[in-house]
Amino acid sequence: MPCLTLSTNVSFDGVDISSILSQLNSTIANILGYPKSYVTVSLEGSIPICFGETEEPAAYGEFVAIGILNPDLNKKLSAEIALVLHTMLLVPKSRFYLKFYDIEVPKFTVLNCF
Repeated sequence: MPCLTLSTNVSFDGVDISSILSQLNSTIANILGYPKSYVTVSLEGSIPICFGETEEPAAYGEFVAIGILNPDLNKKLSAEIALVLHTMLLVPKSRFYLKFYDIEVPKFTVLNCF
């Protein structure tokens, strides 16, 4: 189950958060080819962030998935998530950082104890 967690210093006063969450969920599901019900998105606003020595609008995020991430997919996800943040929260694409965690699928070994 892919999970995106985002923090931004942008205030959510007067912002339709449900619309942003829905757009991020759809974007990720479409890129991955997963149903929307498999994707989790969380978003926090008004978080103090200093990015590049200024407190201008910025965002930081972490994306966690199990065994599917690769450099090309990471670039695509970064670009599309940055586009949503720029369009809906006016966070410049150059002031967004996304960290990826690809969790390996555990390999189980069955031991015969007899």
